Amino acid sequence: MNETGTMNEAGGDPIIYLHQVERHYRQGTGALAILEGADLALWPGQSVALVAPSGAGKSTLLHLAGLLEHPDGGEVYIDGMATTALSDAERTHIRRVEIGFVYQSHRLLPEFSALENVMLPQMIRGLKRAEAIRRAEEILSYLGLRDRLVHRPAELSGGEQQRVAIARAVANAPRVLLADEPTGNLDPHTAEHVFSALTQLVHATGVAMLIATHNMELAARMDRRVTIREQKIVELD
Repeated sequence: MNETGTMNEAGGDPIIYLHQVERHYRQGTGALAILEGADLALWPGQSVALVAPSGAGKSTLLHLAGLLEHPDGGEVYIDGMATTALSDAERTHIRRVEIGFVYQSHRLLPEFSALENVMLPQMIRGLKRAEAIRRAEEILSYLGLRDRLVHRPAELSGGEQQRVAIARAVANAPRVLLADEPTGNLDPHTAEHVFSALTQLVHATGVAMLIATHNMELAARMDRRVTIREQKIVELD
């Protein structure tokens, strides 16, 4: 079975599987089809680049995979669990535990330090403050930010801010990392550092990463590349 199915060559189940997913948006008196019978599977430790023109549905796909939107048809499985019929509370719990998000805009809380931005999602999940501090320091140091722990976002460079956002996204040890143009606002040199941080984390933690990007040079260095064509998800290469 190919990589959009339910098994890879090494065997085993994907951590995330979109099966025959459909998504439409109202447009005037009709509907605009974004995805029609789309399939996509991601396995632990695998980095997948989503490359497609603007307006093709990249953000929609990420929102469906991250349980931020409901599909109009099909099913989204997280670790083998069907999610479309779950309550909002159950879907929110899965997002907190299983999924991390990195956006083009870092979305850090400006009044908090880098350390505090990474601590907060852990404390919301129920981790004690001392343990949240320890884990946040460990992740930020791993990403080369040991000397920037107490700095607020306005005191950090763009690349540093994005690395803090990455640290925040993986603070709760998610099994899936979704990134929407995370290097889109960065210069090529800084983008390289941020991309290296992402791939480093994928290899170190075994998280499955789906990253929407226009940067074909970076996409070429990922394990797989997919696109959206005629409302389907298509493997490239």
